Amino acid sequence: MPSLDSLKTLKTLQVAGHTYHYFSLTAAADALGDLQRLPMSLKVLLENLLRWEDGRSVTGDDLKALASWLKDRRSEREIQYRPARVLMQDFTGVPAVVDLAAMRAAMAKAGGDPQRINPLSPVDLVIDHSVMVDHYASHAAFAENVDLEMQRNGERYAFLRWGQSAFDNFRVVPPGTGICHQVNLEYLGRTVWTREEDGRTYAFPDTLVGTDSHTTMINGLGVLGWGVGGIEAEAAMLGQPVSMLIPEVIGFKLTGKLREGITATDLVLSVTQMLRNKGVVGKFVEFYGDGLADLPLADRATLANMAPEYGATCGFFPVDEITLDYLRLSGRPTETVELVEAYCKAQGLWRLPGQEPLFSDSLALDMGEVQASLAGPKRPQDRVALNQVSQAFEQFIALQPKPLAKEVGRLESEGGGGVAVGNANQTGAIDYTHAGQTHTLHDGAVVIAAITSCTNTSNPSVMMAAGLLAKKAVELGLQRKPWVKSSLAPGSKVVTEYFQAAGLTPYLDQLGFDLVGYGCTTCIGNSGPLDAAIETAIASADLSVASVLSGNRNFEGRVHPLVKTNWLASPPLVVAYALAGTVRTDLSQDPLGVGKDGQPVYLRDIWPSQHEVAEAVAKVDTAMFHTQYADVFAGDAQWQAIEVPQAATYVWQDDSTYIQHPPFFEHIDGPPPAIGDIQGARILALLGDSVTTDHISPAGNIKADSPAGRYLRDKGVAPHDFNSYGSRRGNHEVMMRGTFANIRIRNEMLGGEEGGNTLHIPSGEKLSIYDAAMRYQQEGTPLVVIAGQEYGTGSSRDWAAKGTNLLGIKAVLAQSFERIHRSNLVGMGVLPLQFKAGDDRKQLGLSGRERIDILGLSEATLRPGASLQLRITRDDGQQQQVEVLCRIDTLNELEYFKSGGILHYVLRQLIAA
Repeated sequence: MPSLDSLKTLKTLQVAGHTYHYFSLTAAADALGDLQRLPMSLKVLLENLLRWEDGRSVTGDDLKALASWLKDRRSEREIQYRPARVLMQDFTGVPAVVDLAAMRAAMAKAGGDPQRINPLSPVDLVIDHSVMVDHYASHAAFAENVDLEMQRNGERYAFLRWGQSAFDNFRVVPPGTGICHQVNLEYLGRTVWTREEDGRTYAFPDTLVGTDSHTTMINGLGVLGWGVGGIEAEAAMLGQPVSMLIPEVIGFKLTGKLREGITATDLVLSVTQMLRNKGVVGKFVEFYGDGLADLPLADRATLANMAPEYGATCGFFPVDEITLDYLRLSGRPTETVELVEAYCKAQGLWRLPGQEPLFSDSLALDMGEVQASLAGPKRPQDRVALNQVSQAFEQFIALQPKPLAKEVGRLESEGGGGVAVGNANQTGAIDYTHAGQTHTLHDGAVVIAAITSCTNTSNPSVMMAAGLLAKKAVELGLQRKPWVKSSLAPGSKVVTEYFQAAGLTPYLDQLGFDLVGYGCTTCIGNSGPLDAAIETAIASADLSVASVLSGNRNFEGRVHPLVKTNWLASPPLVVAYALAGTVRTDLSQDPLGVGKDGQPVYLRDIWPSQHEVAEAVAKVDTAMFHTQYADVFAGDAQWQAIEVPQAATYVWQDDSTYIQHPPFFEHIDGPPPAIGDIQGARILALLGDSVTTDHISPAGNIKADSPAGRYLRDKGVAPHDFNSYGSRRGNHEVMMRGTFANIRIRNEMLGGEEGGNTLHIPSGEKLSIYDAAMRYQQEGTPLVVIAGQEYGTGSSRDWAAKGTNLLGIKAVLAQSFERIHRSNLVGMGVLPLQFKAGDDRKQLGLSGRERIDILGLSEATLRPGASLQLRITRDDGQQQQVEVLCRIDTLNELEYFKSGGILHYVLRQLIAA
């Protein structure tokens, strides 16, 4: 370890006959003062600084600043944090490996050794985002979806296998294994990490950053980790510290116990709503209180998973006996469990009864007050009590404009799957025919019911509850409604084992919840197509239909382009809504359907008791984890059959539509471009509040008539082979064409109409945002984007920043930013600017036709948090000038921006060395 150890804190710990060296927080307290009431999460950061103190990136003043946090419980001090490891999923992992391959190519071109571009920290990439729900409700669905996944993604997977062999410290978990966060929780995470160096074994907290925002799930295991953009993660792999301000820490006190019939999902939706209302963006949340003593590890992981939804950097749980129980259950070695206990107790990282650290602020919840809930129709923080869901939908539908009555007649649907017939009018209903049966589809119909996503599929209690509810429903004679597309996508193969052990698989299958794949499916938009007749009916009548999913994200346009309302729910409620078939019924009092005896069946009739759930959960055993993780990196026969090119640098294929050599490092061997004022810029898009990375970054299906679709067709790719934007993240040509192309994005330059279009100024021509950006580039015109509050919320998609860069956008000016996206913009050399209080696009009367100058940008004057001048020139020549805040927040970020981006900074250093 490189530490100067100026405080003389290096100690040894004897555990099971092994000697471990560690940097003692107890010893540090002798010099820094009492640290006992420091939040546990900050103790982890302090240990990190002790271990990496080198007098340059980490100094003695940094240690003192963190220890003195207790005085004001907030700090403006910037620190350099070095996580132990990096976690990736394949959607974000492929472009990261593409960037590493491009850096190797640039290093070779500059005359350096390409193998110097290599991860210095352990990296695990789990392929979990590529499986789509094309087939469902059949025993063959899993095999059929896997075959399609391999056909669609063979080129990407070959590239990842090359990366696994070409780079050190880089492992790939093959497809069909599980969701990265659940694999991390069940297998990869250790709580305490070790490293061999100079003949010593060092022990220290397991910490990580991940390229998925739900990396936070691992905080349930006492592992400090959060999501960063792929750009920032790549830099961390290459030895760069994560630059951050010492955070505020919000304490969340849990007391009491959940009542009968209330699930961990209900708890997390309540907590998410409370913390969103509190305002915790950019802060740590740390859970404490004696209620933790009865909160299972899986429930903790569920709460930690949703940190991006409540806006926090992370939601941290301290280590205690429940942590050890889970480590044992999931098959961690005995020596690991013993080390975790000994190390955490020695370091003061062990939770004690009645313990209450000091926090920047706090709030509390008696878990006995939690109600059965969903969240929707468009945001995860919008919790709705179960008995108010139908009312919430009616409020939504009342705000939706309805088309004029029109005769539809018989509508032949594409693909021969059926026909839609009848009248599409203001009644919000239409008849359709499929497989010889005619049904009526109404507003509020549940067309997707998916047990999916890392949030809940890692939690045996809610998963077993879903299986038990299915069993009771089948026994009473209920079936899902015919228009519901149902799916089960567990987060790991362990789930399949315990469903089988509990005898619940046959009942889930009978309701159409057959296994469709092991991966992140519906929650990220990989829901696949609906039956053709249903899609035709929805589009014809402009219906507002619904999805119900056990996920963490329900932003508009995310799950399926034709589904306007999306509701987050526990797995058993997902099954219940599949039976009811609509969100316009009150499940708390209305029947789900009619049983085989002709009598109505209510949710209360089939809801499993806590005792029944506990009996089922008891069937989960350690052998299941041992079996499924025994050879986790090997993959199946299809994975092993992929040919892997053996070369230090990747051989780019010009005709590839999946993997292309990105242009980011073309001029890296020259000096970085000088920083100067942005003058004469045009507004490419004028956007409102809560613009998410789903709106910005390409995701989901690729439309045939979109710029990306035209590009692929020009390359000879048929529309049925387009795959998804996520699968093509390794091709910048596709991704830049899909940036800001979401069908639900609203550009106020066009009166707020939906779709990724804009006005080219001064011609006034309506173009796609991509086509307009390319015309502006030909004209030599710089671009800006102007937006409202919470710009960039959602998943940590680096292409939201990369695409912004490639479109020629020099700055994004918003009222506020989400943490990861703001960082990613800086990492790609795009300037984030923030309106000062009282100013915004509406107050300034912006129409999008203005010319924009940003003044005060120079090498000499640019500083973190600097005030810059925004000069607005209107059509009539009148000018207005206001101050805006530079959201380059740290000195490290300033260095990255000056170099053109974070990877440019790293690569320039390596070339110069």
